[in-house]
Order: sequence, then structure tokens, then C-alpha cells
Amino acid sequence: MTANYQNELVHKAIAVLEGLASGSSEAIEAYVNPNQYIQHNLSVPDGREAMLGALDHLKEIGLKVNVKRALVDGDYVALHSVYDFFGPKIGFDIFRFENGLIVEHWDNLQEMVEKTPSHHTMIDGPVTIKDIDKTDANKAYVQSFVENIMVGKNPSLLASYFAGDHYIQHSPHIADGLSGLHAAMRALEEKNIEFQYTQVHQVIGQGDFVLTVSEGHFAGQPTAFYDLFRVENGKIAEHWDVIEAILPAEKRKNSNSRF
Repeated sequence: MTANYQNELVHKAIAVLEGLASGSSEAIEAYVNPNQYIQHNLSVPDGREAMLGALDHLKEIGLKVNVKRALVDGDYVALHSVYDFFGPKIGFDIFRFENGLIVEHWDNLQEMVEKTPSHHTMIDGPVTIKDIDKTDANKAYVQSFVENIMVGKNPSLLASYFAGDHYIQHSPHIADGLSGLHAAMRALEEKNIEFQYTQVHQVIGQGDFVLTVSEGHFAGQPTAFYDLFRVENGKIAEHWDVIEAILPAEKRKNSNSRF
């Protein structure tokens, strides 16, 4: 896959998000397949027409979006963005392309927390992709971390994934470092708050950035976990996330899986 093709996919994905924010149908009509658009946001109906039909409402509420990061992995584009509607939010959007058109979409959205224990924001940090030649190795490494540590297949390996306490954390309730991660996990246990990953559904990576999409439970609710990792010198160096509860069946606007 050439860099030009990757840039073209990113351009199309960003143009669609910006079209939703501006109320313009041009990019949606040009880049979204009119006959097949599978929607995994359970609060939105399937199909391109539903997206076009939402434009007036989105313009009325003043939706704004600012894309911070973009990853391309085959026919998938993942965007990491700041949204503004009914307050600032952080979101991940994943688009799948076929023959140059978007045919499928997943996303996750969370209220932005201004003051975090790490003093980083939920969106700041590096944006430039490096180490393209290490993409496959980094994807495998991050997937093994999520499965061994977050899913719980081999939690004793936790420290091996980090270079000591060097770990930059953008999660809104966790301090920097491996020590911050330990402290947050202990706090959840002490409060008897359930926090469990059960399955990794997608791993999308480009260079030193890897995004995982996982299913699990948090505070008694079925939950979607989107985790973005930056790998440096073979260790996990930085982490961003968005956590969103999964809509119950009676509130869903389509019959697709959340994943």
C-alpha cells in the first residue's frame, strides 16, 4: 500500500467527519458507499441515508470536531479526535474502506476530563508516526499486553511490558508510570468496582502507534474499551483511552454488534 493511497484514505475519513460537523453532505456523498454502510454506533441507524439525515440536527447543536491523530492499517483508518457537542469529548472513529469508499464504521466517545492525575490531557502528546517497519511487531506486542494483562491471561508479566516506571498516561483517572497504573487498579479493587476486559476485537496499528478495541465490563455495565498505545524501543511508552458503556438492546437503532 503506497503512502499516497494511505493519505487518500485519511483525507476521505477526515472529510466525512468534518462534513458531519459543518452540515455539508458533499464528502459523505462522495466517500461513503450508498449501498452498504454498516454502522456499529448503536444509537444511529444503518446506512448512508441515516448519516445524511442527521446533518441538520448536528449543525443545529453546533457539533465541532478536531482530528488529532490518524492511523492507516490496510483498509482501516482510525481517527483520534476532540469533539464538542454538549461539552468537550474525546473520540475514536474507525472506518473500513472497500474500493475507495467507506463501508463500515465503529466509534467510542467519552466526556473529556480537564484535570487528570498525570497532568496530561486526554488527547495531547506525540502525533507523528515513526518506526513504520516495526508495525507488525508492535501490533503483536500490544495485543499480547492487552490479552495477558487486561484480559488477564498472564497478569504476572505486567512489569515486562514497560521500561521501569517510564510510562506516560493520558487516561483521565490514572497517574503516570507503572506505579500510577498499580495505584489505580488497587483503588478499583478497594471500591469493589468491576473492571474487566473479556475479548480483544480489533488491533489497528501503524508504526509506533497501536489501537486496540476490546469488550468487557466496567462498574457493572457492558463496556467498549478503545486503547491507543505508543511503543518505544520495544516497550509501551504512552497510553490514551476512551471508555464507553454499550447501549442496552432496547435503546439500539441498529441490529449490528458494537464490535
